[in-house]
Amino acid sequence: MGEHGTLVRVRTQPWLSVLDDTIAACITHHRTDLAGRLETRRSLLLEPKLRVPVIGELNQGKSQLVNALVNANVCAVGDDVTTITPTTVTHSQKPVAALVADVPTSGRRAIGPSNEPTRIPVPVDEVARRALVSTPDVHAEVGLPRELLAAGLVLIDTPALNSTGALRTASTFAALATADAVLMITDATGELCASELDLLKEVTSLCPVVTVVLTKIDIVPRWRKVAERNRARLAAAGLRVKVVPVSASVRLAAAQTGDKQLNEESGFGDLVRTLSQDVLKNGDAIARGATAVLAAQATKELIGPLTTALTEARTGEQGRAQTLYRAAQHRLDELRRRTTRWQTMLSDEVADLISDVEYDLRDRTRKIIRSADEFFDSADPAKTWDDFGEWLREALADTAEVNFAWLVERFQWVAEKIARQVALEEAIPEDVAAEGMLDHVGGLEPPRIEKFTIGQQVFVGLRGSYGGLLMFGLATTIAGMPLINPISLSAGAAFGAKSIWDERSGRLKRRQALAKQTAQRHVDDFFLSYGKASKDTARQVQRKLRDHFQAVVERLQSGIAEQATVAKRAAEAELAERRRRSQEIAAEVDRLAVLHKRIQALVAPAAPRELTA
Repeated sequence: MGEHGTLVRVRTQPWLSVLDDTIAACITHHRTDLAGRLETRRSLLLEPKLRVPVIGELNQGKSQLVNALVNANVCAVGDDVTTITPTTVTHSQKPVAALVADVPTSGRRAIGPSNEPTRIPVPVDEVARRALVSTPDVHAEVGLPRELLAAGLVLIDTPALNSTGALRTASTFAALATADAVLMITDATGELCASELDLLKEVTSLCPVVTVVLTKIDIVPRWRKVAERNRARLAAAGLRVKVVPVSASVRLAAAQTGDKQLNEESGFGDLVRTLSQDVLKNGDAIARGATAVLAAQATKELIGPLTTALTEARTGEQGRAQTLYRAAQHRLDELRRRTTRWQTMLSDEVADLISDVEYDLRDRTRKIIRSADEFFDSADPAKTWDDFGEWLREALADTAEVNFAWLVERFQWVAEKIARQVALEEAIPEDVAAEGMLDHVGGLEPPRIEKFTIGQQVFVGLRGSYGGLLMFGLATTIAGMPLINPISLSAGAAFGAKSIWDERSGRLKRRQALAKQTAQRHVDDFFLSYGKASKDTARQVQRKLRDHFQAVVERLQSGIAEQATVAKRAAEAELAERRRRSQEIAAEVDRLAVLHKRIQALVAPAAPRELTA
């Protein structure tokens, strides 16, 4: 305390060094908003004053409390009157008042004439009325010659808070951000509600020195029970806050009459002693506590992003280069697995293809053989062989053409299936040809057909007629007719004709059978020759597809391996950069951790008190 009772703070205090180091850390990490907030608080902490905002919800008696403390009507009061602008009450040698226009700032404060607020002097007895019609960006400042204020106390009447307990106005938040202590107002008509408890928790996080003032005890006979219940609720919520019951009306009446006993009954004696002894006489402890709260909040905001960045640098997602390298390695492994897969698939598909093509060829040739047998069941090869030979050649040529076309089509399908399922970029080569496949049809050699000459016919006829002549001649001799008679001659002629017909029919059947055998042998020769050529062609195409896909795989492997090499170099450089960055961040976190320990040391020696007033 100075020679006039005002608070004096020495610049060499430890809290000031901690605060300056915190400001420097904020500037280093480009948080000018935090630095500006701390610089503002630093300048206020160095002033020989203690700022005490008076806060509370609507119609709790805040303004009346301030008027009663300074024994002056400086704040507007009334049933239908609500404070909309803050009023700051400080000490002065004579009563003065002014309306001050706030200067909007962001970040660190700039120094210059443009940042000086506009002040409009007003009479003290009119400041309350004039403040009611002011704009929200204006606040009132009042100076009064009061002993309580002369010690360095500054009272701030703030706008009311809403029923949810959240801060309603920016001016109230600004007052709390620069507060050395806080008076939280609640009336005795009811206990502390949940919103008020939440508000107290929020306020204590900004300013740890808080006193709950229970107003209007003059109109509530059972105010002592309300006070006890409030203390119990505060203790249950973990809030070590003192409750001071008061009556502003009784205080003002005592001030007018000079009745000291009535003043004590109003509770303001206890409140003034709380402000004098627990606030004004503990300026250094308040400065340490305020510095600890503000600096701890600032370092928390600085350490949070750094810790996240450090975690990401150490265990976070891989960088782009590392991701590319991993992807290239994965593609190489996948390509190797695909190689085994498509080789097995090609072998299996070709085996199935050869089996299907052979079955198709066998089925088609059997149909040709059946058609030839049906044809020669009635046709005479001696007359129709040439036409049959042309038909057979065309049928075999069509069979070869269709079968080979199916072979090529199936290979195309197999190649596309491999390219699609194994995800290779290229498919079957287009140089599979059918040259020479029709040469396996060959020429059809006619069967050896024996001619039935006239002499042979005469000989067969005489041989057949002899038997008929003899048989019927002997039979007619019984009737007394000679051996050679018209009947025996007719019978001999009939038997001779039949013998010639039978011989001719037998020779036709032998020719037909021989033709069938010749056609079947020709088809079998075609099946063997063409089947062998078809299998050879399938094997050639298989080798061509294998070589083609192998070349594609080798080309892809070469490209991916080159990409992997480039990505690996970039990943190694990226990893080195991440390690360097991780070390830098870890060093910054360690520096902030040391600063945080110094912040904690500011309040560590202080013993816990019931009052944080």
